[in-house]
Amino acid sequence: MALAGELWAELPAERRIFCSVLLFSWAVYLWEAFLAHRQRRVYRTTTHVPQELGQIMDSETFEKSRLYQLDKSTFSFWSGLYSEVEGTMILLCGGIPFLWKLSGQISGRAGFGPEYEIVQSLVFLLLATLFSAVTGLPWSLYNTFVIEEKHGFNQQTLGFFFKDAIKKFVVTQCILLPVTSLLLYIIKIGGDYFFIYAWLFTLVVSLVLVTIYADYIAPLFDKFIPLPEGELKQQIETMAKSIDFPLTKVYVVEGSKRSSHSNAYFYGFFKNKRIVLFDTLLEDYSALNKEPAEGEDGENEETKSKTKNKKQGCKNEEVLAVLGHELGHWKLGHTVKNIIISQMNSFLCFFLFAVLIGQKELFAAFGFHDTQPTLIGLMIIFQFIFSPYNEVLSFCLTVLSRRFEFQADAFAKELGKAKDLYSALIKLNKDNLGFPVSDWIFSMWHYSHPPLLERLQALKDAKQE
Repeated sequence: MALAGELWAELPAERRIFCSVLLFSWAVYLWEAFLAHRQRRVYRTTTHVPQELGQIMDSETFEKSRLYQLDKSTFSFWSGLYSEVEGTMILLCGGIPFLWKLSGQISGRAGFGPEYEIVQSLVFLLLATLFSAVTGLPWSLYNTFVIEEKHGFNQQTLGFFFKDAIKKFVVTQCILLPVTSLLLYIIKIGGDYFFIYAWLFTLVVSLVLVTIYADYIAPLFDKFIPLPEGELKQQIETMAKSIDFPLTKVYVVEGSKRSSHSNAYFYGFFKNKRIVLFDTLLEDYSALNKEPAEGEDGENEETKSKTKNKKQGCKNEEVLAVLGHELGHWKLGHTVKNIIISQMNSFLCFFLFAVLIGQKELFAAFGFHDTQPTLIGLMIIFQFIFSPYNEVLSFCLTVLSRRFEFQADAFAKELGKAKDLYSALIKLNKDNLGFPVSDWIFSMWHYSHPPLLERLQALKDAKQE
């Protein structure tokens, strides 16, 4: 042990940094693999509905959810192993400096010399994201057309999938490249206090993206329609008014054309809030609950209507209960608290980045001996050096998220929605084939939402009160 310590101390600083990053990466992977193994054991051994779930879940749904989650867990194991091996090989083989050099050659042929670092950085970013998209494509195809298809969730055709993937890549580049170029420029000209300006810039960008996402970005991929006038819309507006939620619009998004999973969310700032409901959440609106009209085509050329796997969805009262939970996050200040935590973390990271960016050993550790590009510095420090801190922060945020979920459930209870939320959670768990039994360590580390049984017990107590 002492000899190993002496050998470690004799290594150059850059080698110690590199080895530490690699060892920590594998330590995290092995920890995650250990947790996943424990959860897979639960999937394999829990083959009968536990007694406490007898009134909640029938044996057929229980078995379907068990097999679905087992397939997902096995897929996650192999994709995670590939990702870890790929990342290790990129580091060991000098993939990052190689890609930087290639980016310089490409930008040089376009007439931009080494002094145009931002241009070279954008080429690097484009190539890196393209590489990631290509290597991740087989895994995405398998997940969508094997696992999700097998368990009745996939609604996409191959053509729709590729068109969607290309569109996502293009839209991502249209946002990522200009934002990155401006961030690098701010860091370059910001002087000693550049970290303050960089943080303010990312704050503004994040607020703008949150504001415009559902109005301008999401409609590029899914069709948003206003919720038709009727009882449900009137009840939503009444509930929003009762808690002073400044609701301006309610949309239904056609999520059923790509997946039968369901969701709901709200967005917007100040007095301009909107609610978005997935059609798969609504029993009366989901295309999966409707038989296609005779001779009907059009959308069916790009999406597959699988009426044999009808999703139950939620009744109006249950939809209101789900929204009562979501609006609870707003009323209790969870959204603002999460934004504050996120921005405090962002400011701290930029400050530490300003402290560390001058350390040449960090660049040398990853093969950059003669140059210290700002984009590479951001990648090294935020992705590698901060990784232990990021793991701890992620766990703390997971614990906080579970606390917020219980509070939002309690808020829905105060609105008189405990009974309807109870039944809605059971239906949503059934529709999404969620498995209600989990390993306690896996659950503690990963679940941002409390396990179903814990939420139902809290709501059951509320109903009995």
